[in-house]
This record gives sequence, structure tokens and C-alpha cells, in this order.
Amino acid sequence: MRLLFAAFLALLAAVTVTLWVKEDNGYILVGYGQWTIEGSLALFTLALIALFLTFYISIRLLSRLWRMPENVAVWRQKRRSQRARRSLTRGLVELAEGRWKVAERHLTRHAGQSETPLLNYLAAARAAQLQDAHERRDDYLHLAHESMPSADVAVGLTQAELQLAHQQYEQALATLMHVRSLSPKHNYVLKLLKKLYENLGEWRKLEEILPDLKRRHVIGDKEFLSLEQKVCRERLKQESVNVDSLVQYWQTMPKSLRQEQEMLIDYCRMLMTLDAGGRAEPLIASTLQKNWNTELVVLYGQIELNDPSRQLAVAEGWLKRYPEDPVLLLALARLSLQNKLWGKARSYLEASIAIEPTPESYQQLGLLLDRMGEPEKAMECFRAGLGLTSSEPQKALPPIGHRPALTQPETPVSPPGLVEGI
Repeated sequence: MRLLFAAFLALLAAVTVTLWVKEDNGYILVGYGQWTIEGSLALFTLALIALFLTFYISIRLLSRLWRMPENVAVWRQKRRSQRARRSLTRGLVELAEGRWKVAERHLTRHAGQSETPLLNYLAAARAAQLQDAHERRDDYLHLAHESMPSADVAVGLTQAELQLAHQQYEQALATLMHVRSLSPKHNYVLKLLKKLYENLGEWRKLEEILPDLKRRHVIGDKEFLSLEQKVCRERLKQESVNVDSLVQYWQTMPKSLRQEQEMLIDYCRMLMTLDAGGRAEPLIASTLQKNWNTELVVLYGQIELNDPSRQLAVAEGWLKRYPEDPVLLLALARLSLQNKLWGKARSYLEASIAIEPTPESYQQLGLLLDRMGEPEKAMECFRAGLGLTSSEPQKALPPIGHRPALTQPETPVSPPGLVEGI
């Protein structure tokens, strides 16, 4: 459209000039010494225009010839850059398709001529890593750093990722520490450190970066809570070498975690392993007053104190609220055994079995019956408990009517909710 419009304007101008010249083409006389030149003004104007055009075209042609070497160099550089871009694109596609060897070749072939050699070498390092060529990987990372020294963080993060993938944890730690010194607030550095410390089992160091992980929202709230629980649980294991260090760390833990029953159960078990059940007993008792938990009830029945009678009294107080809890009845039986109240222990065991028979309750009752001089009934209990462990259907233990005299005086108290005749 533009060309047609320009041709129309040129034709209009030519017609105008022709009409003007036809009416009066003018006259011009040029003299120099004995020479004179005369002619029409129109012819002179056309000659002058032709001379100007000839001069202009000559100057442009000479200018182009003068700049030809430079233009050729620019053209060759542009051609090399285009070839390098095509090679980079092809290498990235092959890397994504899993053809790592071919990808590495294309990524490095024209890397020196690429406008972004950093990308070429970083991608080539990944391709070499996937071929287990770790020396070539490190060479490419070095070339990437040389191609753009200001990209230390990008090169370092790539190197740390590859080292983590190859389980080179010590090297990855050194790399991440260097990158963190360059960029202390980089979220991805913290995320890689989290992963590294988990793999190394460095729970103390992971605990140190927990505030940063939370403050910078490096991971989601749900993942952070799970990680915090895991770290505290592992730190409890590390501090369980003695009672003082274990208790001291427990007191420094967040209150929200100390109130979680699973964490409390782990802590109490560690205390009992260290023969510090006296420290666990008030924690379990106060917790069970607010939230009933059968695992804590089991632990409470396994604690051995110097004054087991007080412990038994506390547990019997819970029986008013949970009269048919078989776990509580088994714990009461254990505490009765600690107090040497054989008859009461027997009553609690029989009540627990009547509600929900378990191998443990049958075993405890069998041991107690054997001690009380009833070996036949003890064997029945052992066989019933063994049948439960082998997942075979068993009949409930028949009521035991005859009870021999106890070895020491006691006043058996039947707890509420017991089946008559037991």
C-alpha cells in the first residue's frame, strides 16, 4: 500500500513538472572566460539533480566498502550467537528428555560463543552429574564461575544441589556455608541446609535454623510443625544420656510441644529408662486428670516409686471415672503387685480380662496364680495368652472361686464395675 501511494505521488510530481516546463522551460547562461554555456533551466535542473544523486551514491558505496570488514565481523558474530542459541536450546531439550551425553555435547560445543555461557555450563554440569561424571561436573562449575564471577550464588546453589544428590554431604555443607556467607537471607540456602542437616542427623544445627525457617516462611506451617516435633524428639534422644541434661532440655522446649501427649510419652519413657520414674509420675498424673490417654496409663502402672501406696491411691481415683477401662485395671493390678496386695491385684487382672483379654494381662495373672499356689489355673492363663498372640480364638478364662490365703494380711477391695463372681 505504501509503495503504491509513493508511486502515485511520484507520478503526480512528474506531471506537474512536465506541465510547468512545457509552459516555460526557462533560460540559463553560464560564462567562464571565453567559454559560455547556455540552455534551458529545466535541463540544467535535471543535470544538477543527476549529478547530486551520482555523488551521493558514490559516497555511500565508498562508505560501505570502508566498513565492510567491520560489518562482516558483526555478521559472523551474529551467526555464531544464533548457532550457540540453537545449540543451547537443543541441549536443554535433550537434557529434559534424558539424553544426557548428547545434551552435554551440545551444551558445551558453542558455550564460549554463547551470550549466556553461565547457563550452558550449569546445564552441562547437571548432565555430567547424571552420568556420574563428577570430575567433569566440577570442571563445568568452575567454568561457569569464570564466565560470570558475579554469579557466585547461582553457581554455589547448583553445586550444592548436585553434591546433595550424590550424597557428598561434607562438600555440600562447605558449599552452602560459603553461599550463606554471600547471601545470609537466601531462602533456598536455608531449605538446602534443612535437607542436609536431616540427612546428616545434625539435629542441634537444624534446631538452630528453625527460627529462620519459620520467620522467612521457607516451609509451610504444617511442615514446620512436623519438623519441629521431629527435631525435638531427636534432641531428647541425644540428651537422654543422663537425667539432668534430659530434664534441662525438656524445660527449654516450646510449651506447645511439651503439652503434646506423644512427646510427653517419649519423655516419660526416657525418664523411666534412666530410673527417674519419680520425675515422670507427677507429669503423667496431672496430664491424665485433663486428658485421658491409655499409653500414659500403661506407663503410670510401670513406674516404681518408694511409696507405691500413694501411687495406687491416685490411680484408684481414676477408676471412678473409667470403671471399665481394661488398661487402667491392668495398671492398677501392677500397682497392687508393687504394694504386695495379691488379692487386689488378682481382682483387677480378672476384671481387665473379662472386659478385654490381652496376652499381657493373662501372663500377669498366670504369674500371680502360680505364686499363689494355683499352677493349673496359671497354666490355663498362659495357654490363653499364648493363643491370643497366635491370633487363635480363645474362650475367656473361667471364674476362679477358690483363693488361697495370702502371704501377708490385706483387705481386698473390689473396684467398681467388676463382674460378679470374679
